[in-house]
Amino acid sequence: MGKIPGFYTRFLEAYPAVGEAYTSLGSACKEAGPLDDRTTELVKLGISIGAGMSGATHSHTRKALEAGATRDEIVHAVLMATTTIGFPNMMRGLAWVQDVFEAEAAH
Repeated sequence: MGKIPGFYTRFLEAYPAVGEAYTSLGSACKEAGPLDDRTTELVKLGISIGAGMSGATHSHTRKALEAGATRDEIVHAVLMATTTIGFPNMMRGLAWVQDVFEAEAAH
């Protein structure tokens, strides 16, 4: 898995029971249906963009790449947001995705 943000790591250290419950809930939701990891991360990426969550968008972009999604598939998922949440919101999400692409290219 990609780099876990320090703030999140510190949260898990301070509140291990909450972190464990959160992780368990995420696992239960994932196991409740047939979506594979790649599809799951593309869906969560779209949700993150729609909710205006930059950190989650960065995280799910990284996770989508790790799950085998291509950059083209990720960008296509972002473009699909245009007619639902509007062009400016899609562009904001695309900028967040580009942040991850640029960071990946720098390493």
